[in-house]
Amino acid sequence: MMRHWKIAIIKDSSKPMLGLHGLHTAFRGLPNVEVVALVDSNTDNLERKMAQVQARAHYATCQAMLAQEAPDIVAITSRHPSDHLEQIRMLAQRGCHIYCEKPVSDSFAEVDEIIRIVEASGIKFAMAHPARHDIAFRTMKHMIDAGAIGRPLSVVGRGKCDHRGGGEDLLVLGTHILDLQTYFFGAPESVMADIRMEGQLAKRSDTVKTVEPIRPVIGDDIFAVFQLKNGVRSSFETRRGLYQPKQPAPHMGIRVMGTEGVLSLRFDDAGNQPLLLSRQGCCPDDHPEFEAVALQEDRVIPGAEPLDRSLSGSPDVPHAPWFLAANRFAVWDLMRAIETDGEAIATLADARTVAEMIEGIYTAHLERRTLTFPLTNQAHPLVEKV
Repeated sequence: MMRHWKIAIIKDSSKPMLGLHGLHTAFRGLPNVEVVALVDSNTDNLERKMAQVQARAHYATCQAMLAQEAPDIVAITSRHPSDHLEQIRMLAQRGCHIYCEKPVSDSFAEVDEIIRIVEASGIKFAMAHPARHDIAFRTMKHMIDAGAIGRPLSVVGRGKCDHRGGGEDLLVLGTHILDLQTYFFGAPESVMADIRMEGQLAKRSDTVKTVEPIRPVIGDDIFAVFQLKNGVRSSFETRRGLYQPKQPAPHMGIRVMGTEGVLSLRFDDAGNQPLLLSRQGCCPDDHPEFEAVALQEDRVIPGAEPLDRSLSGSPDVPHAPWFLAANRFAVWDLMRAIETDGEAIATLADARTVAEMIEGIYTAHLERRTLTFPLTNQAHPLVEKV
């Protein structure tokens, strides 16, 4: 007999947020799943919100929900990092498995505290890094692993480069790109970085006002280079103000160059960007010719209902259907990890690597040196002098 899964969704709509990824709809249409609770302190439009997640009951607080319900999995949907620690602590104490929005924290030291909590409780934890579950990025990884572009040499990643370009883009969106780089090639060994503020080298005191509530960040222009394993180098760049809403392709994305070809994919909220392949290796700058790649579907959920694409563009759900599919496969992957006592594809350890990369960028820049991993000092480089 298949297990019956009880799910709770924490989504406090009293806190306005940018760019939610639709985690609250991830469990819709999955077999033997019941959403027993929606936790939301805001009761405005409650009937619509309950229908969107298909929840059985509403609670104003997580404490009230846990007093009445015993969910197997809880989705933490807040993209405000400061919300996560106490929610995770509370849920772990009750033995609830967790699917959590990124970034799990804006502090490397706090990520380690979360890891200690999760490991002590024995629960399973999956990060909402949806690109790991997207058919296009998965096809890209399969092709790299199969040698389609020869020996990988370098990876170029860019943030969204909008009004948050620089430090905020690095944390809230660059998280996706850094995670993809490590998903493809593993954790970094070292980092070099250059951070600018209005064209000048950024100082620790050059913090910038952010759109979202996060720890201090500096810079409107960041460029970092990582040495990954097996001789692969990766870079990440974000500059404020480059984004244009009607440009043909977004800045945000990743390009992998190898000895026999290049693969390129933009991280697109509209879902219109294809996976592109050039068969010209190493340096495709002269007369580049790219072709769209047929995607390889390797994701299957037995007994699942067809994906409800009408949800795309509904409140707090991106327009691109790939987010809906990626979230669905992410929580299905978490359910399989629970059943088999395995690990999810996107783990807390992966989130820890990204947090270490981000703080490594700041430390390498401020100390004007190549920094090796692992970091020996977990003090936040912009809060406490390293």
